[in-house]
Amino acid sequence: MSGYNAVSAKNTENAPNGNGLYSQTVAFSHYNNLSAQLPIDPKTGKMVAGGIKEQAEQCFNNIKAIVDSIDHVMSDIVRITVFVKDIKDLDAVDEVYKTFFPTYVPSRTTVAVSALPMDALVQIEALVSHGEGTIPNAPQAGDLIKLTNNTSNAPTSSLSTQTVAFSHYNNLSAQLPIDPKTGRLVTGGVKEQAGQCLKNIKAILESIDVPFDDIVKINIFLKNLSDTEAVNEVYTTFFPDSAIARAVAYVPARTVVAASALPMDALVQIEAVVSHGDGTPPQAIEDRHGIVIWANNTENAPKSSLSTQTVAFSHYNHLSAQLPLDSKTGEMIAGGVKEQAEQCLKNIKAIVEDINHVMDDVVKVNIFLKDIADMDAVDEAYKTFFPGGVPARRIVGVSALANDALIQIDAVVANAEGTPPKA
Repeated sequence: MSGYNAVSAKNTENAPNGNGLYSQTVAFSHYNNLSAQLPIDPKTGKMVAGGIKEQAEQCFNNIKAIVDSIDHVMSDIVRITVFVKDIKDLDAVDEVYKTFFPTYVPSRTTVAVSALPMDALVQIEALVSHGEGTIPNAPQAGDLIKLTNNTSNAPTSSLSTQTVAFSHYNNLSAQLPIDPKTGRLVTGGVKEQAGQCLKNIKAILESIDVPFDDIVKINIFLKNLSDTEAVNEVYTTFFPDSAIARAVAYVPARTVVAASALPMDALVQIEAVVSHGDGTPPQAIEDRHGIVIWANNTENAPKSSLSTQTVAFSHYNHLSAQLPLDSKTGEMIAGGVKEQAEQCLKNIKAIVEDINHVMDDVVKVNIFLKDIADMDAVDEAYKTFFPGGVPARRIVGVSALANDALIQIDAVVANAEGTPPKA
C-alpha cells in the first residue's frame, strides 16, 4: 500500500459486529464503504421484533450508528441500496427512509431478492463520503463537497437524486425503464426496457457533461436471468460508445444479478458508477484533471467480451463479478459451494495481483448466493482469503446465477497509486 493512503477499517459497539468476518466500514481515500446492515439489535445480536417498518428502522439506526462513530452525518451518504424480500414492502420502507433523509436524498437502488441473511425482510447498505481522506492523507483533503444533480431528461424521484458526485466518482441511482416524459414504463419487452434504462443513464451523464464511456462499473438487475442474452444485444449497442473506446474495445466492469422483483414490475434495472474527472469543488485545478480510466484483464482469470475484469479510476479498482470458472478451461469447477466460493475468490485474487495489489487492499466484497443456507460453508473458504476480516461485506440470496453457479462474488479494491495521468 502506498504511503499516501491506507485502508482504514472501523467498528463500533453501537452496531452489529461482523464476528471477525468483516468490518462495519472500510475507508479508503474519499469514501467509506459500509457493510450491508441487517435489522439486528446490536445489544442482543438478534433480529428486532416487529414487521418491515421496525426492521427498516433498525437497519437505518445501525447505519447511523456507524456513520456517527466515524464523525460523519447521514447527509454524507452518497448512495443507499435497499434489498427487500418482498417488493410490496417498499412503501413501508420508504416511510422510514424519509425520516432519515428529510431534505437531502442520496442516489438509490431498490431491488427485491429471493433471500436475505437471518431470514430478514430488509437489508440496507450505504456508501459514505470521506472528506478528510484516510490517514495519513493531508488535512487539505477535508474541503471536498458533494454535488447533486437531476435532469428532466431522465426519471426524477423525491426519494433519490439521479447522481451524487463526490471526489472523483459520480454515483448514479439505478435506472428503471421509465420514459421521463410520461413517467411510465416504456412499451415492449426486455430489449426495449434495457434500452430505456441505458438511455436514462446516458441522459443523466450528458446533463453533467460526462461521456458515456466514463462509466467504470455497471450493475444489471434482471427479473429473469434468462433475459441476459437479450439485454446483451442492447448492451453492445451502447458499449463502447466513442471512437476512442471502440479502438481499445473498452467496456466497464459488470455484475448481473437475478432479482425476484423490481419496482414497477420492471424486467430490468441498471445502475452505474461513473468517473468524475473534474473532482468536486473546491479541489485545486491540478488535482481535478489528468486522471484517466485504466482497464485491465489477465489470462489468470475468466475473460468476457462484455466486461473488463477490473477498471481503475482515481483511488479505486472496480471488479466484475466472478463466477466459479476455471480460467484455463472456461468451465465451472467441480465440487460444491465451498469449492465454488474458493474459485471465485481465486479469480479475484488473480485479478488483484495482476494490478500489483494484494487481497488486503480489498475494501468491499459482494456475495450472491443461490442458497442463503450456504453462508457457513462460504465463510469457511472466505476466511482463508481474508483472515483479518477487514473488507466490508454484503450477502444476498438470488434465484439464479449464470452457468447455474451456486455463488458469484464481486469486489471493490483500493488503488493506492491512483490512475496514471494523461500524457
